[in-house]
Amino acid sequence: MRLLFIFLFTSLLFPVLSQSGDYPGRATYPRVNVYETEQLNREFENVIIVDVRSNFEFNTLHINNAINIPLNSKNFRRLISDLQRERKPIVFYCNGHSCYKSYKAARKARRAKIANIFAYDSGIFDWAKAHPEKAVLLGTSPVDTNLLLSKADLKKYLLSPQEFSSTINDKAVILDVREASQRGLLELFPYRQENISMDEQKKLDRFLKGIKGSGSTLLVYDEAGKQVRWLQYYLEDHGISKYYFMEGGVKNYFKSLTN
Repeated sequence: MRLLFIFLFTSLLFPVLSQSGDYPGRATYPRVNVYETEQLNREFENVIIVDVRSNFEFNTLHINNAINIPLNSKNFRRLISDLQRERKPIVFYCNGHSCYKSYKAARKARRAKIANIFAYDSGIFDWAKAHPEKAVLLGTSPVDTNLLLSKADLKKYLLSPQEFSSTINDKAVILDVREASQRGLLELFPYRQENISMDEQKKLDRFLKGIKGSGSTLLVYDEAGKQVRWLQYYLEDHGISKYYFMEGGVKNYFKSLTN
């Protein structure tokens, strides 16, 4: 009888542990209700989908009909409150299983007394692979899933801070894509680098057109190595093949100096 109890208890507990392992944010934000991929697909026309990532990420890849309201928007609560007037469930999403922005957005909305709030915590990549006909990649839908870049695709272009620095030569162009608030007065390579945040899209497009065909190697760094994942789509789309990213960005650069 005792063995039977242990078996039943373990059987009930294992799916919960497995789910928490796949979605670590669910344990951190247990009060946030979530949508699964097929549930969102079934109710696609009857919910309001909100992308809480940056504008650059949204313009690169997003769910059809989604509204982009970045989590750090000054008017986030007011904008979400305005959406509530449609009396539909509001579903937030971000990049994937380990991205917590969708949970944070749901909690932020709930604290503002906004009801009927959910998180689609599988994120944009799971969605684009499962329903490419309801996703947009660089302005094109349906999404060609062969063009979705994997972590392995990114890894091929990562350099350690030391390797990054040693690659700098007369034919290298250095690009700092951090936001102005992140950069402040600190430049890793003063007088050598260009400063263009990823939300300065027109300026970035002009810069990349100048790089293409120049024979230069483009060296890019950001704050923590996460923003460049999205820039890679634009580099590939612009036909730029000679580029590298600093692994871990500025944070990893300073960490490497102390090791």
